[in-house]
Amino acid sequence: MWLLLVAAVAVTGAKAQQCECISVGDIWSENYHATFTATSTSSFTGFTIDLTFSHDVDSLQVWTCEIISNDARHYTLQNKDFSASPGDEITFEFMVHYVGPEPVIVEATLNGDDICGTGGYTTPAPYEDPCMPTGMTPYDYSQVLCMSFLFYEAQRSGPLPPDQRVTWRGESAQDDGADVGHDLTGGYYDAGDHVKFGFPLAYTATVLSWGVLEYKDGYVQAGQLEYAYTAIRWVTDYLLKAHTNSYELYGQVGDGEADHAFWGRPEDMTMDRPAFKIDQDHGGSDLAGETAAALAAAYMVFKDSDPIYAEEMLVAARDLYEFADQVRVEYDVSIPEASAYYRSWSGYGDELGWSACWLYYATGESIYLNDAKRHWNDFGMNKGDATGFSWDDKTAGVYLLMSQLDGGSEYLTTLQNFMDRIINDSPYTPGGLVYLDPWGSLRHANNVAFIALRAADLGLNPETYREFAKSQIDFTLGSTGRSFVVGYGVNPPQRPHHRSSSCPDPPSDCSDGWAFSNPGPNPHVLYGALVGGPDQNGQYEDDRGDFQRNEVACDYNAAFTGVLAAITQMNS
Repeated sequence: MWLLLVAAVAVTGAKAQQCECISVGDIWSENYHATFTATSTSSFTGFTIDLTFSHDVDSLQVWTCEIISNDARHYTLQNKDFSASPGDEITFEFMVHYVGPEPVIVEATLNGDDICGTGGYTTPAPYEDPCMPTGMTPYDYSQVLCMSFLFYEAQRSGPLPPDQRVTWRGESAQDDGADVGHDLTGGYYDAGDHVKFGFPLAYTATVLSWGVLEYKDGYVQAGQLEYAYTAIRWVTDYLLKAHTNSYELYGQVGDGEADHAFWGRPEDMTMDRPAFKIDQDHGGSDLAGETAAALAAAYMVFKDSDPIYAEEMLVAARDLYEFADQVRVEYDVSIPEASAYYRSWSGYGDELGWSACWLYYATGESIYLNDAKRHWNDFGMNKGDATGFSWDDKTAGVYLLMSQLDGGSEYLTTLQNFMDRIINDSPYTPGGLVYLDPWGSLRHANNVAFIALRAADLGLNPETYREFAKSQIDFTLGSTGRSFVVGYGVNPPQRPHHRSSSCPDPPSDCSDGWAFSNPGPNPHVLYGALVGGPDQNGQYEDDRGDFQRNEVACDYNAAFTGVLAAITQMNS
């Protein structure tokens, strides 16, 4: 006999294949027909079979067995009359109907004995931190630099390489771009969520490249140069895919509202992930300009080791800069879905100056330096009124690059005035963190620490600026008695606002609210992730629900990584 049952089966995130006892026959739209076959190892009358599926099953039809129970994830099947002797075959057919990912049988028992065989879940190797202590004091900047790249591996979207070190992550979002006919897989998930926001992602690549260009010896000393290259290339490969035509760039994959309504593993996402673009008729100077900067900076990183790839990036950077300059509008006008998350409040003038600087740095062509000077004046950068450095506002970065690339007194004076104002006129927490913004206070402090280090390299108040930068990174790593980097130091954060690390290994469910509300630590240690940080009074609580102070993000770690490399290099 057979029964029809509608049930919700837990979504799981491990890579899975059918158990050996299952043979799939016909497959058609959201249905498949299969046969269960097992061999008896003992004599019995009556059998009970327990099956676990990998993804939601809409309905299950079973012949010759009765479905006697399910607990939302497992089906228990029974046949009281079947008699068997050792060597007899137990076989029956069934049909699975589903909506979304194909559910496969990943656990199976017959009368309590495991009969799945080598199928089922691919159990990940035990995950251990590969970043060993180096003995550096007072804080192990080199070890944390290593950990920062582990964080970026945990943020990977799309197919994963064989050398993936963060083994609790799996392949995900492999249909990104299918709705628009392009391959938009890859890149990094933005933060504790799973949207790919192109604007802060491009900034991340620019600043990671900047760190490698200026503090390469620090990466070499820490044994992290190849990991730095990999982290940058993971973004630039995606940005090149997103640049689908001249004056055309996809700037977002995923819908923020739908994504934020889902607390679970990225491997288990079933919601639509629409792609959004800017083009000739719907521009985005800030997005196009930042992406041009990212590709120009990465061109310099890779021009010696992979000149063909580097040239591809430079060609794209030139096109995107021209697009940004010619079709002037903020990108969130063309991609309103981004406005609630990553609107560029500073406008697009800083990105035009920033990208022109990077193209001049990359090419030495005077047209780009002249453009940078034009943007400097047209957008009031000569006022020197920047209040920080971030994914939104790169004005301070323009101060630095113009000081480095041109060296004019106007630029050097503006840069020095900026740093002096940040150091002397900004509020500080009781423990000494320069407090520039309540959202990601540590991110903002480390961003200006990076600018301070580069200004010091140009000869501006080197002792003062380096001392300031070191005080900020030391605060981050534990100078007040606690670390703000997951997996490092004394009393580090254990509950970052981060979906995938908060989920237990499959087949445990992560969609029922437990992972978010769990009072204990995240099941997976998100090594190297910089959390948002304390408020102005120095108050911080390791609370998964506090996305202002305890979320993590790709842009948070970008300049932070460069500061770690710089301090490592200084200590050599």
